[in-house]
Amino acid sequence: MTKKQFLVIGLGQYGLSVARTLSGMGCEVVAVDMNEEKIQEIADEVTYAVTADATDEEVLENLGVNNMDAAVIAITNDMESSIMATIIVKDLGVPQVIVKASSEIHKKIALKVGADSVVFPEKEMGARTAKNLMATNFVDIVELSSDFSITEVPVQREWEGRSIREIGFREKHNINIIAVKKGNDINVSPDPNAPLKREQCLVVIGENKALRKLEIRH
Repeated sequence: MTKKQFLVIGLGQYGLSVARTLSGMGCEVVAVDMNEEKIQEIADEVTYAVTADATDEEVLENLGVNNMDAAVIAITNDMESSIMATIIVKDLGVPQVIVKASSEIHKKIALKVGADSVVFPEKEMGARTAKNLMATNFVDIVELSSDFSITEVPVQREWEGRSIREIGFREKHNINIIAVKKGNDINVSPDPNAPLKREQCLVVIGENKALRKLEIRH
């Protein structure tokens, strides 16, 4: 299973958190920011960190943005730059673009120019906390937007001894497996034919409605 590739533009508190979380889950992460100090702060934690202007199409094209599975535009101190970056990454073929907005106007414009979803992290933090408290079958939830999340799902009794391919998470549930965890060990390239064990956790990404449909039992 190939590693998922993500682009994070803008390394404020939200952008740094997303980049670190994705990298910690074994994904390839390219981080972009105009601030050299922010780049130095995260350079050792991601696949590639570059000080660059995200509104320069040539720069993003040279970074191989067209190969990314998703992009998170986390620029909020400059709405024009955020919108321009959104337009560029969509034009370059990124299939999923999530934009952090600073206002309702920012949200409306981002959606009009091609953003797939928009997030207000500060407003939604309370909702995320509540979801984590209620989602007792999930180890943790990282909400990328109101529509998409990354979470760890303990291997269920009915999955034990069956393989990822046999269960068909992508085909049947529209959910992608990012990694398989066992204790502190993380396998970001799990064998899709290997039988799963009860002590393992699956790190998955998908639409929230798809995640909710998983039949999770203790």
